[in-house]
Amino acid sequence: MSPPAALPTPTPAPPPPVTGQRLAWLDALRGLGAVAVLLEHLLPWFMPALRPYWFNLGMYGVLVFFLVSGYIIPVSLEGRGDVRAFWISRAFRLYPIYLLVVGFVLVMAFWLPVREQVPRGLEGVAGHVTMLMDVLHMGGLADTMWTLSYEMVFYLLVTALFVRGLHLRSGLVAVVFGVVGIGAGLVLSAPLLGGPWPAYVAGVLFCVGMACVVGGRFRTVAACVLGVMAVVLTLFSGFVPWLGATILAVMFTGTAIRRWEQGTGGIAPVAAAAVLVALAPVWSIQAGWWWVQPGVWFATVGLAAATFAGAMALRGRRLPRPVVWLGLISYSLYLLHHPLLRLFHALVGDVTAMPQAVQLSVSAAFLAVVVGLSWLTYRYVELPMQRLGRRLAHRPSSGEAASGASGESGVSAARSSFSEPTG
Repeated sequence: MSPPAALPTPTPAPPPPVTGQRLAWLDALRGLGAVAVLLEHLLPWFMPALRPYWFNLGMYGVLVFFLVSGYIIPVSLEGRGDVRAFWISRAFRLYPIYLLVVGFVLVMAFWLPVREQVPRGLEGVAGHVTMLMDVLHMGGLADTMWTLSYEMVFYLLVTALFVRGLHLRSGLVAVVFGVVGIGAGLVLSAPLLGGPWPAYVAGVLFCVGMACVVGGRFRTVAACVLGVMAVVLTLFSGFVPWLGATILAVMFTGTAIRRWEQGTGGIAPVAAAAVLVALAPVWSIQAGWWWVQPGVWFATVGLAAATFAGAMALRGRRLPRPVVWLGLISYSLYLLHHPLLRLFHALVGDVTAMPQAVQLSVSAAFLAVVVGLSWLTYRYVELPMQRLGRRLAHRPSSGEAASGASGESGVSAARSSFSEPTG
């Protein structure tokens, strides 16, 4: 009797794709974050008595946003294994509504002056083209644009780590930035790089580097140069260096959580980074604002972490549709609300001096307007541009056709089974 044939060794099942209901909890988090930031700006102007001071609504919202970005953005890059496609999709995701808001603010400048923190020269143009305004020590045309600087820095760093094959070390990177944040707070009280020249240099490097990253020629070198530039600007040119490094620690903590969930990383770096983030402003020289006082900061960071953990625990369940829907329009809501708030305030006047019933009515009217306009821009600007970006991302570039994938280090090995998220 012959021995039975050997059974084939089963291969592990790939992780389930990040689609459908598995993305709803991330949309819900985006919706909560956008509403928190909106309320942080609305309440002081319309209903100051309702503004909480035991934690900061705005910082809570952006920390939730940063955790979501850290959790999902590397998946977007690794799922494709294609740096060019990643950046084309990112550009068509970020820039259309961003440029629309830039144009709206510039048109509105005929009646309402542009913020004083926005440079009027070419350095302001360079800052807004690169979205690196905050790390170039300048204000954005819209108040909320400062967070886009750290989103861009994160994308540049993720790309650099990816092409060098170091992207799986997210936990270590999170801890390093947490330590750097504390160190920067101890020794830096002002940016070391001043004047307009950092913006000029960053603008040139960004445009040339992106051409190489997307085109394929010198991709690895360009990605690494852009990553180094992003770190240097964050630490030596930004408004608050410790906060910039701490934000990056938060974002890479989101990535480390994803690694832990996948089984490719441990939970210890997540815990260590969380402690470092919580301690970041405690001994910082630049910590004079009310929202970075230890009690307020601890509460804000703790609430953001608890919100993310709670949503993650509910990710397999059906979530309220309105919250998920707010997440879909969250980017438009986030960018549009502050310019509209300034315009609304200029038209209506000082609402805080009016009776409470009027304050509530005006606030409700404003919320209806901003949510409605955000839905329109999402429907007719964001969605069409995202579809166009996806189509363009699937077209091979001439550089790729000529040289193949030789410009990407470790890309093929980094491919995973995740599908591309929309956020």
